[in-house]
Amino acid sequence: MRRGPFRDGKFRSALHEPRTTVVLGRWLGAALLVCFLTGLVSHALQDPPTWLVPYLQSRPVGGYQVTQGLHVISGLAAIPLLGAKLWTVYPRLFEWPPARSVLHALERLGIFVLVAAMLLEVFTGLFNTLQWYPWPFPFRQTHFWLAWLATGGLLVHIAAKGTLIARHWRRPAVGLPQRRAFLTAVTAAAGVVTLTTAGQTVPFLSGLDLLAPRRPDIGPQGLPVNRTAAQAGTVTAPADWRLRVDGPRPYTLTLAELAQLPQHDVELPIACVEGWSATARWSGVRIADLMERAGAPAGSALRFTSFETNGPYRVMEMPSEYAVDPLSLLALRVNGEVLKADHGYPARVIAPNRPGVLQTKWIERIEVV
Repeated sequence: MRRGPFRDGKFRSALHEPRTTVVLGRWLGAALLVCFLTGLVSHALQDPPTWLVPYLQSRPVGGYQVTQGLHVISGLAAIPLLGAKLWTVYPRLFEWPPARSVLHALERLGIFVLVAAMLLEVFTGLFNTLQWYPWPFPFRQTHFWLAWLATGGLLVHIAAKGTLIARHWRRPAVGLPQRRAFLTAVTAAAGVVTLTTAGQTVPFLSGLDLLAPRRPDIGPQGLPVNRTAAQAGTVTAPADWRLRVDGPRPYTLTLAELAQLPQHDVELPIACVEGWSATARWSGVRIADLMERAGAPAGSALRFTSFETNGPYRVMEMPSEYAVDPLSLLALRVNGEVLKADHGYPARVIAPNRPGVLQTKWIERIEVV
């Protein structure tokens, strides 16, 4: 059993040592902390628990754009950092005997769970940015619980290794020459990944947007599209389309009648969970005006229904805070043009500080709830 990777002296690099691991762990920990906290924000905005709904805010306008952009940027930067950190410690995988005691065996089992959860978390997140889901389980719920598992495992690991981490936290008087080169290379790799992907949400980096799956300025009417009208079966709006507004005073409006109501222009971003965002000028009717006409009581929430038939977000609920915000529109135009089918013709929702999946397209009904 001491042959092959188990034999003594197999791992010759001097960088398989605690100081290098601790330095990488600090960087990786910072990236994962940002990723975890911004991921909680994304989850809360996209699928808020009932108790949180009254506290959700529509401002700052670009809040979700910033937090979700940071979420994906930090998650992508964590990939080379995680790979480098695992490289420094992987000889421990082959230590002999594999378990010296029950406590040691439990520690190794905990590390296995931690590493597995982190690898699954970052790579399923990466595949999500590509909108590629080669697995049978639901991404969002799995990603959410993996985040808690990885974070909890990380805290336990830090506690177990606290003495070792403290011993190697400060820079030694005499360092390894190759450590500086290795850490510089890892820093450069994380920097390149960040610079070549952040442009999908950071405007001044868009010219460097080489590795990101999206450019924020490419798509119909200069905006990207996740779900096209062809995918949703909404290339052609129903010939008898009317907007139905249900409340104490229900009514319906044709597209021409909607266009005759007071129109407002707002500049708002579309920001999606995949990490891309783009700001556009939207024109349409204030949702608050439609609520008032329907006699909605103060504090009412709204439910929007799309005429697409099979979308997971064809029904969307909007808390009162967003519904009464003057920036929330039932948009009819974008960047001065009538909405194309891919962007929700004849009418779509646009509201501040909301995930893109909740900016529902192809609206046919609004309910006061």
